[in-house]
Amino acid sequence: MELGIGIGWRPEIAHEVEALAGIDWVEAVAENLCADHLPDSLARLRERGVTVVPHGVALGLGGADRPDPGRLAALAARAELLGAPLVTEHIAFVRAGGPLTASPGLEAGHLLPVPRTWDALDVLCENVRIAQDSLPVPLALENIAALITWPDEELTEGQFLAELVERTGVRLLIDVANLHTNHVNLGQDPAKALDELPVEAIAYVHVAGGVEQNGVWHDTHAHPVTAPVLEVLAELRSRVDPPGVLLERDDAFPPARELAGELDAIRTTLRRAAPPAGSPAPAMSPAPQTTVAAAPAAPSPVAPAPSVSDAARDRTAVAQTALLSALVAGTPAPAGFDPARLRVQSRSLAAKRADVVAKVAPELPEILGDGYRAAFLAYAGGRPMSGGYRRDALDFAEHVLIAGGPADPVARRELTYWWQDRAGSRPPGRATRLIRAARAVLVGR
Repeated sequence: MELGIGIGWRPEIAHEVEALAGIDWVEAVAENLCADHLPDSLARLRERGVTVVPHGVALGLGGADRPDPGRLAALAARAELLGAPLVTEHIAFVRAGGPLTASPGLEAGHLLPVPRTWDALDVLCENVRIAQDSLPVPLALENIAALITWPDEELTEGQFLAELVERTGVRLLIDVANLHTNHVNLGQDPAKALDELPVEAIAYVHVAGGVEQNGVWHDTHAHPVTAPVLEVLAELRSRVDPPGVLLERDDAFPPARELAGELDAIRTTLRRAAPPAGSPAPAMSPAPQTTVAAAPAAPSPVAPAPSVSDAARDRTAVAQTALLSALVAGTPAPAGFDPARLRVQSRSLAAKRADVVAKVAPELPEILGDGYRAAFLAYAGGRPMSGGYRRDALDFAEHVLIAGGPADPVARRELTYWWQDRAGSRPPGRATRLIRAARAVLVGR
């Protein structure tokens, strides 16, 4: 299916997206949509014939556990609600621990890289097949950006993606900004990855901005798209004409004219990088034989897929739990990892938690003022997420109150009421809210 040029739909820029000229389709974060009705903006876009693709972020198909049926059902419901031609997710793990390791469950709140090993590939492929069987439309999976790499990997990124496609028939969502990120952070060559992966499996392409700090590229989706990212897009276009290309922006949203300018830059890059009509397709670099020879034979896409051994899932679970625990719970770095780079990733995860909690619970930074961020980072340093961000917000507020904060009595009372309103079995009634409001006025608010 030809999608064309699109942009990530976000509530903060819904009006701007509707007004942008030349938008063929949009992508919406699946977990941010209700299962039974659409935001008015998306409904209007659909009425105009604009395709909407749901983009999931929470399945964790690269994790050791099999996909959660409830999460799969929710993603399927959103695909049907949108009348989407496909759904997309990530090649990543987002949680670890639990029954497979007889340890507490840990949530990353972020997309973390899977080890490019045959064990992890076997687990991922089975998880993908489970997801494909549960979804009403085709699935495409996105390569992710990383600050860290696993030791003793057995495949390159391109080989890993090629094997995944061969075994499952899944489509690919290639993020060229992520390829650039991995070039800066991990020394991986984007051109080599593009040579090795099956470009004919690409469903569409992401383009996004980021920023480099102290030699580390942060895939922020909150900065303009840079020239090096557009160069990777040009490399991809020289090999294949992607069915769709989408601009992603998730924060620090610029004026509509700047979004339009970035879309124009994408169009220009695609046009200039297109090979001349009638020119032969570029030759692809052969995969290194020494690595691929060690692989078990890949099953035919139409043959019955073998079950993943419990041992492979167990090994993957132990490895991922050890890494995530080091990142979010302060346990020692697993053997083979760079402790300094893990500290960078750990700080990045904590900062993201602080930012997202401030969005889902904006009352917390209002109540705590300038002390919010420092207090949250101190809390996050020793307390991993055990649920979603709303649960994290409640746990943080409870932690502050138990510790005797905030020092200001009015702020403490407000935080207490906020926590009680959300942690109780049901929200307070109108009379309770009025009494609390009157009491706040009497004490000087």
